[in-house]
Amino acid sequence: MTDLEKELAERMARVKEEVAEAARGCGRNPEDVTIVAVSKIHPAASIRALHASGQLDFGENYVQEAQAKQETLADLELRWHFIGGLQSNKAKFVAGKFALVHSVDSLKLAKMLHKKASERGKVQDILVQVNIAEEEQKSGIHENNLFEMMDEVIGLDALRIVGLMTMPPFFDEPERARPVFARLRELRDKLEPKLNMKLPHLSMGMTGDFVPAVEEGATLVRIGTKIFGPRPYKK
Repeated sequence: MTDLEKELAERMARVKEEVAEAARGCGRNPEDVTIVAVSKIHPAASIRALHASGQLDFGENYVQEAQAKQETLADLELRWHFIGGLQSNKAKFVAGKFALVHSVDSLKLAKMLHKKASERGKVQDILVQVNIAEEEQKSGIHENNLFEMMDEVIGLDALRIVGLMTMPPFFDEPERARPVFARLRELRDKLEPKLNMKLPHLSMGMTGDFVPAVEEGATLVRIGTKIFGPRPYKK
């Protein structure tokens, strides 16, 4: 085991224990929470090193960077998650290439992902991003428009909606993000009977606030810094 493999394995073990403790504390099974290691800006070598300890789920934000890593690490069995903002004109680089796209924030993007996935003979799993806090600088569907948008997306047979995603405002205190996480869960619980479908996944919670996210029902937590350390400077 290399020094990097050992360091990352130790960090990952600590994160897993914190996630498990949060889950057990609210009566949930820790196995129901998947840790997505956010590897954006970090080199492919770090992904390879963490994979050596058994981590399979990795999150990327930028299309070009993700493509390069997918090519470099093609020999590994990985589950790639696209978690960043995605422009419709770049959907062709993502559809069918990721296990899950977390950040579908418009009907236009959904239709383009559907078109490209269909051309590849794939069914793309997606999450619909909801802007719970209604922050202008953040992407996401307003909750008032959520049902109508999802009702249309259900008709796109090359897409499969498996849940919702949100990003709360940045808070110094993790507890302040809890109402945002609770609201996403409430929306999911209301949408399932209205849409007559299961939405098993809630992608919410990052390094600074994943504990309340897990306590409010997160099934996917996106953790980068706590696993990989501070991101290298990107020129």
